[in-house]
Amino acid sequence: MSIRLIALDIDDTLLDSKGKLLPNTVATIKAALANGVKVVLCSGRPLAGVKLYTEALGITGDDQYAITYNGAVIESISGHVVARHLVNNADYRKMTKYGQQHQIAFNVLDANSEIYTADHDVNRITVVQAWENSAGILIRTPDELPADFEIAKGLFVGEKDELDAVEAEVRATFEKDFYVVRAGQNFLELMNPVVNKGQALQDLANNLHLNADEVMAVGDERNDIPMFKFAGTAVSMGNGIEVAKQNADYVTDTNDNDGLAKAIQKFVLN
Repeated sequence: MSIRLIALDIDDTLLDSKGKLLPNTVATIKAALANGVKVVLCSGRPLAGVKLYTEALGITGDDQYAITYNGAVIESISGHVVARHLVNNADYRKMTKYGQQHQIAFNVLDANSEIYTADHDVNRITVVQAWENSAGILIRTPDELPADFEIAKGLFVGEKDELDAVEAEVRATFEKDFYVVRAGQNFLELMNPVVNKGQALQDLANNLHLNADEVMAVGDERNDIPMFKFAGTAVSMGNGIEVAKQNADYVTDTNDNDGLAKAIQKFVLN
């Protein structure tokens, strides 16, 4: 059965190690689109942080989609929401309080791509995160926000060794109630328990009347593994972490050596 939807992680999958789109990647994705294949960017980023790449790739309109916030929101490129699973205000407050009590830098993203933090000393990772997502940083305590304020995800952020030191305790505290995932070295993310990239991909495929055999997923990190478990064809990047490779059907070349384009050419454009 031919592949009709390609689900792509962004960082270190779609982008090379310098955060750029390789020319052959762009040409290959445009060729897939021209053949009627949907290309869905699946990222921890909000839509505002995805649109730079969808525009460059020619992924436009209300019949093309993105999975954002690691699966908390499924929406069309024009912003029509297909599904949204947020975290309520009480749980947002618990996360913020935990970060303050344990002196771990913490921020949240709302469903409109805005970043909020109660930390007056803003961590450098939060600044980088805001820049990558074309977002501002709003310094607000929970009491300064509406009583019904909800978030798409909460993020404990920091250097790799900082998060390594606290990850087990954060998981022990929150994992029974939330989806907790280490999305790269600098982000430990908490979301609605029904959320992950794989569930969102399955929901979108169902909405489009596609089965798993018609879906290919490509990624490099732990948060991509749920996509691999759903997709009929799961591809890890050659630069992916070992556990991602172990959960893939196929390991392609690295993101600096046209690995994504090679995978699309092999499985979709052959």
